[in-house]
Amino acid sequence: MSKARKNKRKTPVTVAGPSDRPSQPSGSSSHPQATRTVIRRFHVLIKRQTQLQRIIRGKHQDVTAAKAELDAVEREIEELGGLEVYQRMSSIGQSKDRGGGSEKIFISWLRELHMPESLKERSSKVRLLEVGALKPDNYASCATWIDVTPIDLHSRHPSIQEQDFLLMDPATHRESWDAISLSLVLNFVPDARDRGRMLRLAHTMLRPSGLLFVALPLPCVLNSRYMTPEHFQGLMTAVGFEQLRTRWREGGKMAYWLFRKAPSASSSTYDDHMLYQKKKTVFRQGNRNNFVVLL
Repeated sequence: MSKARKNKRKTPVTVAGPSDRPSQPSGSSSHPQATRTVIRRFHVLIKRQTQLQRIIRGKHQDVTAAKAELDAVEREIEELGGLEVYQRMSSIGQSKDRGGGSEKIFISWLRELHMPESLKERSSKVRLLEVGALKPDNYASCATWIDVTPIDLHSRHPSIQEQDFLLMDPATHRESWDAISLSLVLNFVPDARDRGRMLRLAHTMLRPSGLLFVALPLPCVLNSRYMTPEHFQGLMTAVGFEQLRTRWREGGKMAYWLFRKAPSASSSTYDDHMLYQKKKTVFRQGNRNNFVVLL
């Protein structure tokens, strides 16, 4: 009697094409912890790279040690595969099997605000700037009412413009956009004040009552020494936004917010603004991360 043939389950393919450097992390979706570990290491290295570059440019001290450390940092970034590998892993992290796709939450909130119906009546579309886009078709299902411009520091697709958001001219883009998406973007900016500058720039570029969508890893607000959900909301108010929606849960991985550009200037006091300019407002002790946004 012949043995029954066993059917092997096929492993889902999550990365298109084999890696040219097999010794580097593959970012396989079957190893989410490994992927998250490498992404976190990229964040640490890029933050330190920015700090060292600032020290070297400033020349306020002997920069020999800083240059040596910068060489080591940049060497490790390359050994990990550079930004290309980081972007590929981030793209995997946004895949369906990881609960990714933050644009779905943004779209659902826009529908709750009855945007498709009101736009159809006016025969117009939402002009959306998608910052940090890793895929060109995140909003393809809404093409009849969303006109999206995807940008990223290092474009991986011809339809994604290679553009540093922080280098966009505020005068040229003042009040030019109906909506801006910053999904997993703020946490990748190495400098805390550049994160604040990013939020202020978004406020400048949005039209009156324009919408800002923000997505962050939940530990940025629940496990930071310097940031809480309440502090983040207060900071956004100081910038000039009012919160419309938020979604996160204890034990989850992500936090999401939808803000509207406030019709009038913030009524925050001078002391309130100073609170968001100082990093050393410690909310938690112990083994925490140092994520913070400074204005």
